[in-house]
Amino acid sequence: MKKLLLIQAHPDPESYCQALGESYMDGIGQNAEVQTIIIRDLEFSPNLKYGYRKRTELEPDLLDAWEKIKWADHITIIHPLWWGGLPAMAKGFFDRLFLPGFAFQKKENTIISWEKLLKGKTGRVITTMDQPAWYYWLYYWAPGIRAVKKLTFEFTGIKPVKVTSIGPIRLSKDSFRSKWLTKVNQLGKRDSR
Repeated sequence: MKKLLLIQAHPDPESYCQALGESYMDGIGQNAEVQTIIIRDLEFSPNLKYGYRKRTELEPDLLDAWEKIKWADHITIIHPLWWGGLPAMAKGFFDRLFLPGFAFQKKENTIISWEKLLKGKTGRVITTMDQPAWYYWLYYWAPGIRAVKKLTFEFTGIKPVKVTSIGPIRLSKDSFRSKWLTKVNQLGKRDSR
């Protein structure tokens, strides 16, 4: 049975991202083993205090999250797009956890080659935004999505990574939101196969 991990990265438990996560989980149903990481519920400092110069010990919640990441065959993250990227706690989550020796390993005497320690996993990024998705991709070149897809997931070996961009959320009608809840439910069904 496939092992799926859902990372919920919206800080508000009453958000549309939360509803999308619930719809995704409903789509999975009993077709896969599922674990979740709700970033807002974790207790950790999001600050990579010393950069990579000196290791900061991981808090118990981050150690537990890392075990879930290692366990998963497929990782889905759901997050809003704020100022072109992830919410602060979600960015801090990746900063603190996707470390050398955990998610990737630098090779000696090279700066453009590294070991991808999360190979064999697949991923999905579901993001909401307050502009049309096509506008974000065409006008801004989707920097936040590229950061998660290419520079976090694929950098560490998670591949392929599929992206679902939902927008605009602000001023959207219930019919628009309902349509996307149904689509994300179908993504859950598809990912659990």
